[in-house]
Formats: sequence, structure tokens, C-alpha cells
Amino acid sequence: MYVRLNLATKPLVSHRRFLLGAALMGVLGSVLFALLGWRFYALRKADEDYRARLGTIQQEMSQLQNQRNDLERFFAKDENRNLQERAKFIGDVIEARSFNWTKMFMDLEHTLPAGVHVVKIEPKLQRGSVSVKFAVAGSSQEAKLGLLKAFEDSKSFTHIELLSAGLPKQGSSDVFEAEFTAIYTGI
Repeated sequence: MYVRLNLATKPLVSHRRFLLGAALMGVLGSVLFALLGWRFYALRKADEDYRARLGTIQQEMSQLQNQRNDLERFFAKDENRNLQERAKFIGDVIEARSFNWTKMFMDLEHTLPAGVHVVKIEPKLQRGSVSVKFAVAGSSQEAKLGLLKAFEDSKSFTHIELLSAGLPKQGSSDVFEAEFTAIYTGI
């Protein structure tokens, strides 16, 4: 019996490891592709939702801007401008009435030392606080020093600014006269 052998050829090389590795890489690549595809789909869906919300908000903003422009044109008319000025005046009156003037004068009474009296007072309401211009007179120099000390120590009156100080007009029994401004905080 004769067996044919070719001694000149190389033995058969198995490619099983390569094929197994390629198959594993293919499966891993497919799983990775599926995960990335799902992530891309989720991001695309979120972007689509975001764009839809943004479009809705922009439409609402343009509608509100149109309404604002219409209202500005409406209030720019002469007859409506007068109405707006009256409404502002009424708002100022309501704000002035809501301020506790009695408390301010009671705090002023407690702040003024003995021997000092108010000659003139000019309160002006400004955003919840009152700017007050005082003209005071006193019977002694000690009262003058007591006045300055009392207003410096006061919790109700702040930002004291002396405008003028001097001798009173003739015919007055007072020793000094002073003008100053203060802000009443109402504490």
C-alpha cells in the first residue's frame, strides 16, 4: 500500500483562535454599537423635547412682547397718560397714609432732650423711610450738645446732616438755632 505524503508542504495551521477572537470582538462591537445607538437615540429624543419646549417658550415670549408693545402704545396716549399720573398720585397717597406718622413724632419726642423745641419740620416720604428736615431752637448750649448726642445715639433717626447752626433771630429767648436733616427708619 502506498500512502501519498508530500514532505515539502507545511503542516495544517489551525485558525480557530483567530476566528474565536474575531467572533468575540464582533459580539463586543455589536453590544457596544447597540449601547451607543441607544444613547444616541435618547440624546436625540431629549434634544427634540428641548427644542419643542424652547419653541413654545419663544412663542409665549413673542406673544408677551406683543402684549407689552400694545400696552405701551395704549398708555402712551394722552388720555391714558393722565390716568396713569392719577394712579401714581393715588398710590403715593396710599403709601403716605400707610406710614405711621404718629410713631415718628413719638420717637422724635423721646429723642429731643429737655430745653430743645422744634421750630419747623419738613418730612418727605421716600420708599418706606422718611427724610426729615428739622429747624430746632434751644435754651442753652448744654441742650445743643444734648440734641446732637441724642440724635447720634438714636436708633430711629440716622444719617444726620447739620445744615446750619447759629444764633436765633432777635426777640427770641433761645440761645441757639440749628437746621439739620435726618432719615427716620422707624426702628
